This record gives sequence, structure tokens and C-alpha cells, in this order.
Amino acid sequence: MEEEKYQDDLRTYKEKCCIQRPIFHVYVLLALSCLLSAIFLIVALSKGTVLSSELSKVIIEFPKPKPGLDHELFPCGPDTPQWEYFDGKCYYFSLAKMNWMRAKVQCEDRQSQLAIVNNMAEQNFLQTRSRNERYWIGLHDMDLEGHWKWIDGSDYINSFTYWKRGEPNNDGFNEDCAHLWVNGEWNDVYCTYQCYYVCEKPLPGVRPPHQRNT
Repeated sequence: MEEEKYQDDLRTYKEKCCIQRPIFHVYVLLALSCLLSAIFLIVALSKGTVLSSELSKVIIEFPKPKPGLDHELFPCGPDTPQWEYFDGKCYYFSLAKMNWMRAKVQCEDRQSQLAIVNNMAEQNFLQTRSRNERYWIGLHDMDLEGHWKWIDGSDYINSFTYWKRGEPNNDGFNEDCAHLWVNGEWNDVYCTYQCYYVCEKPLPGVRPPHQRNT
């Protein structure tokens, strides 16, 4: 009897042992899993904080757009990309040919005037840009033959000129309007001649020199 009881007790112990040991292993694995998850979370948060700090530094150090950047990129106005800037003024080079009077009106419709050439720097700009094409400028002697004047009323007699040699010559008579010719030199021709034209205007908000004292 005692031997049988001993066998039963041994069998019961083994069953309990075999049942409890796997459960213990599960608990251990769960604990390890929680620990690893916690470590991973801490590392991730730490990395996130470092990255956020570095990103903030980059944003702070990155140059911010300056106010008025549009004005620097498009001094003649962001909505007028066809105008070209040079030395304080804006220039429009036409894409169509027409007579001098019509070109004058076209410039006025653009709140500008046919170009007035004041110095060699401006002359160089115009002749480089015109590429040997013919462009009307704001110079004529329609009122009195031989008495040339700029359309803005500025002084012609004591001003810069760049006539082609032998010009103006009024060849064939009634050559009362001036245009840029080969190499940008000036030539007089009849005002109904068809050629391109150059308009000019001051920078937005700046009055033309001849109007500043009026």
C-alpha cells in the first residue's frame, strides 16, 4: 500500500512539475519581451529628441528669405518680366516693327517713352541688346529741320550723341526720326519707316530726372 501511495505521490509531483515549468518559462519570456520593448522605446525617444534638436538647428541656421526679394529678382516689377533692367531704368525691346509715331504711342501705353540715350554705358547696353537690328529711339527733328531734340525735353545740344559717320544727313529729305542702326550707331530716316523700338521707364516709384524739380 505504501509503495503504491509513493508511486501516486511521485506521479502527482511530476505532473505538477511538468505543468508549472512551461508556465514559468512563459512568464520569463513575457518579462524579457516587456523589458526589450521598454529599452527600444527609450532608445527611439532618445533618437527622436536628438533628431528634433538637430532639425531645429538646421531650420534656425537656414537663411530666411529677405523681405523684398521679388524686387531684387524683378526690379522692374514681378508682373513685367519682358522689361529688362539697366542702371536704374527699365527697357522694353519690341517684337513688332512699326513707324516712329506708332512706336511712340506704344511706349506711352506702357507708361514709358521711347529710349533717351544719356551716356556711353547706356549706348553699349542698347547696342549689345539690339544685336544689329534697327530700333527707334526718342530723338527727332520734325519741328524744325536740323534741330534735333529728345521727346522728354532733355537737352540735346550738350548731351551725348552717337551718330554714324556722316549722319544725320537728311538724305532724300524728311529723315526726321532717329533709330539705332548697324553696331548701334544712330541714323536718321523717314518716320514712316518700319522697325523695332525701345521703350524706357524709371524703376517703379522713381520719377524721371527731368520731372524731379517740377
